Amino acid sequence: MAWGLTGCYPYPPFKTVGIPPAPYFTPILSSTENSPHRETMTMAQKSDYGAFMEKFILQPSPTTSPAQFPLSRLTFAVKDIFDMDGYVSGFGNPDWLRTHSVATSTAPAVSAMLKAGATCIGRTVMDEMAYSINGENIHYGTPLNPCAPDRVPGGSSSGSAVAVSAKLSDFSLGTDTGGSVRVPASYCGILGFRPSHGIVSTEGVIPMAQSFDTVGWFSRDPGTLNHVGQILLGLPNEKLVQPSKVLIAEDCFKLLSIPTTRVTKVVTSSIEMLFGGDIIQSVNLGDYIESKVPSLKHFMQNDNTENKEFSIKSLVALSTAMRLLQRFEFKKNHGEWVTTVKPNLGPGISERVIDALNTSQEDIGPFESVKTQLQEALSALLGEHGVIVFPTVPGPPPELQTETTSLETFRARAFSLLSVAGVSGFCQVTIPLGNYNDLPVSVSLLANHGSDVFLLNLVESIYPTLKEQVSIAEKVSY
Repeated sequence: MAWGLTGCYPYPPFKTVGIPPAPYFTPILSSTENSPHRETMTMAQKSDYGAFMEKFILQPSPTTSPAQFPLSRLTFAVKDIFDMDGYVSGFGNPDWLRTHSVATSTAPAVSAMLKAGATCIGRTVMDEMAYSINGENIHYGTPLNPCAPDRVPGGSSSGSAVAVSAKLSDFSLGTDTGGSVRVPASYCGILGFRPSHGIVSTEGVIPMAQSFDTVGWFSRDPGTLNHVGQILLGLPNEKLVQPSKVLIAEDCFKLLSIPTTRVTKVVTSSIEMLFGGDIIQSVNLGDYIESKVPSLKHFMQNDNTENKEFSIKSLVALSTAMRLLQRFEFKKNHGEWVTTVKPNLGPGISERVIDALNTSQEDIGPFESVKTQLQEALSALLGEHGVIVFPTVPGPPPELQTETTSLETFRARAFSLLSVAGVSGFCQVTIPLGNYNDLPVSVSLLANHGSDVFLLNLVESIYPTLKEQVSIAEKVSY
């Protein structure tokens, strides 16, 4: 069955119930089997797909007339990592919630949405300490993926993605350090935008690893994605500029577990119809990066990938560099709290936190050289208005409660793709491309640092044509 670009299984719509904000909240789903609220909380989880930590209505500022609000009549949800005046940011873990104070101010990204006329309807579930791209949370439950109920929703911005995919909110705010907006957008069949690093303020956001942390956002349609972006980016809108080149990263598409042409044909046909085929080029991204980023050799020594069929040597090294620095910065940010409080952490999360606590300065190596060389190489390849097309993730969302070692293999392949934007700091958008075998399909476009407005405008321009091509592709046998 064809559902369109952002089509998911037609679950019943959710009706928001307004309740006043409170300084503390009760998790929707407790990990305590004998909780007296367990039955009620389970019913609540079913009604809102388990997306919310707390639901409320926070109206936009009444300082200007509604006609002047660019986001008037739109609703949004906020990941439980942003400061909101009068609330405790739970960071996906009840021990964090218990040991931290109520915020006395609101993160600028959230304030900007309210000032632009949007109504906040609640705070959403996230993976513990933002340290997963899976979307499962042992304490608060796993938000239900509206596109694939037996699959993970992706994380760590799981609830924010589910809220949009399930049509509970028009858009939502998340964060993306290693893929926490791009991955759940892909798994939940919606649009997700990771901006250029450092462009959108992360003030009032609990840090995970500052060298990679970004504030991202989700929507079901490119117009809303663009409108939200214009406000968060604080950059003047530009007229659509035709892309100077569209580079298809053929080696990256070989990582896909579905037929490559199911994705590439949709994109190339759309570009040809709109801009002509002359701007489409093929590129071996892994070979290019390996030749232009010599500092990566330091991290290639750490490449212990067993299955070479599903790896690209330079991108595995790039992922290694990113994850080592991510661990080191996580340790600097939260190591003292972890060792003092000894929080209860779920499977997968606890192992990663232990790895982080055992990371030293020496493990980072020449990361800054890698970052500088990668930025220079990709800037030269892209120019001002070029884009690279490659998979967001290597396949459909894994099944719920997949065995940990199997997930780690998938994670390793995913991070080799996600690390390109992560290390370079370039902007990337995840675009849904319908379904294959009843599971969501997506593609990513990467543009130069600071080309965020160009990329948002490009997505809005090509989206209707992509939708037409998806309808054709979903009727083809592969």
